[in-house]
Amino acid sequence: MTFIEMLRNASAQNNSMLCVGLDPEPSRFPQGMRGDAQKIYDFCAAIVDATADVAGSFKPQIAYFAAHGAEDQLERLMQHMRCNAPHVPVILDAKRGDIGSTAEQYAKEAFERYGADAVTLSPFMGFDSIEPYLQYHGKGAFLLCRTSNPGGNDLQAQRLASVEGQPLLYEHVARQAQGPWNKNGQLGLVVGATYPAEIERVRALAPTLPLLIPGVGAQGGDAAATVRAGLTQDGMIAVNSSRAILYASSGDDFAAAARQAALTTRDALNAARA
Repeated sequence: MTFIEMLRNASAQNNSMLCVGLDPEPSRFPQGMRGDAQKIYDFCAAIVDATADVAGSFKPQIAYFAAHGAEDQLERLMQHMRCNAPHVPVILDAKRGDIGSTAEQYAKEAFERYGADAVTLSPFMGFDSIEPYLQYHGKGAFLLCRTSNPGGNDLQAQRLASVEGQPLLYEHVARQAQGPWNKNGQLGLVVGATYPAEIERVRALAPTLPLLIPGVGAQGGDAAATVRAGLTQDGMIAVNSSRAILYASSGDDFAAAARQAALTTRDALNAARA
């Protein structure tokens, strides 16, 4: 199946728009693991097993592994997800953005080394920084569009005087992704949950693209407003929560607590849809 088909099927099978983010911080691990970077795989695998029937997608953040020299543990985790949650697509959160042969290597890293179903990308070097990823049939690519950090305004909210209608930069990215860049139907957009009005604007410009929406949970995004703004009959959403799920407990019950937090978030998202 293509990434889009996997996302649709997992969302239906698990009745879930929730994307479980895997951002392992050893300093926040439960007692017995705390501070031990060699336990990154064990911690994340336990979270995956506890939420495999609750999540519509998983999103490991590559920097949290690479910072501890734990790329081998990420490879093991990707295999674990393939074996234990094969129906749930995996979005590698890498935010790559380069051109030419370098972009080709990053694409190989995401899709061949790690076996991700989709990857996050920065589109600000233009289409030739995205095109190498689209050579992988059926894989997905989420382009940063309107991010949840305050500094996103520095560029994303600036008007493009050289483009007809003078759209804001993030609006132009949404139009390009919905239109000429989306040659094989592989693109989605990243839009922060802390800006529901702008989620609604992106959805109007990109009515059929899947949206990856971080910011619900520890970042304070409103689940109901996010769903109302982003979900349509033709456009899926994957609403990410990381820290609120991963660190729901610092005790031996961390996996069970993570499951309960994931269920609570999933149900809140579904209630907003209803």
